[in-house]
Amino acid sequence: MCNALILLPIIAGLGCNGGDFGRTRDTFYHQDMHKWVGAEATESLGGRPSQFQLTDLERQLRDLAYYFIQPPHSRPAWKAVFGDYQVIPSPWRQTVVFDPTAYGRRMINEPHRSQASAYGGLIEDVRNDFTMLDQFVPVAMKVNDLDIKRQEAMKYVSALSPREYDDAQARMRENVLVVQWTQQVLEQRVASYRWALERLAIHAPDPMAADADRLIRELASRAASAWTSAPPVVGKVLRVGG
Repeated sequence: MCNALILLPIIAGLGCNGGDFGRTRDTFYHQDMHKWVGAEATESLGGRPSQFQLTDLERQLRDLAYYFIQPPHSRPAWKAVFGDYQVIPSPWRQTVVFDPTAYGRRMINEPHRSQASAYGGLIEDVRNDFTMLDQFVPVAMKVNDLDIKRQEAMKYVSALSPREYDDAQARMRENVLVVQWTQQVLEQRVASYRWALERLAIHAPDPMAADADRLIRELASRAASAWTSAPPVVGKVLRVGG
């Protein structure tokens, strides 16, 4: 397991195609590489993405959201550097199917010198989510506050064109969707962690299970909290349970 703070710069530098000796091509190291997150969420609900450039906070929101959008422990750490970078479909796509058992099965099937390492890996993944959530939530709240100001400012903009109005509305909707996407996949992570802990408790009982259960419950509470004052966007209700 890798520390989330170490992985974040790596995640921000992923590329679509490998360069020489498996290295990511320099052309894919760019600051807007996660801009697709908002566009994908909007298009999956039949909307048109905004053509406005991202603000610094909006860019940071999408970068941090990508950590959660990727499945937890989805692949070995070396593939985060040398593997292919893929756009992930939003949870509102009809073809998206969430498997709450995938994380746990992968963890249980990995060779471990002792059950303590399996529990330790689970606990570290949950704690990494807390670390990243502590960064994501303040950014989400700032973006939401600025969008409220944006909405108010449009009342006083002279000669506001229909295109500018549409792009502003689209960007605000994108920002809400990015937050909601993150919240939904975090709830899915909680479901995955719970399934994994239940199986670990059967396969290899250990006192560490109590610590893991406490952390998962706390993460579930954080995931259920309202992070912004923006109204929810109507979309497909997700089933995150097992």
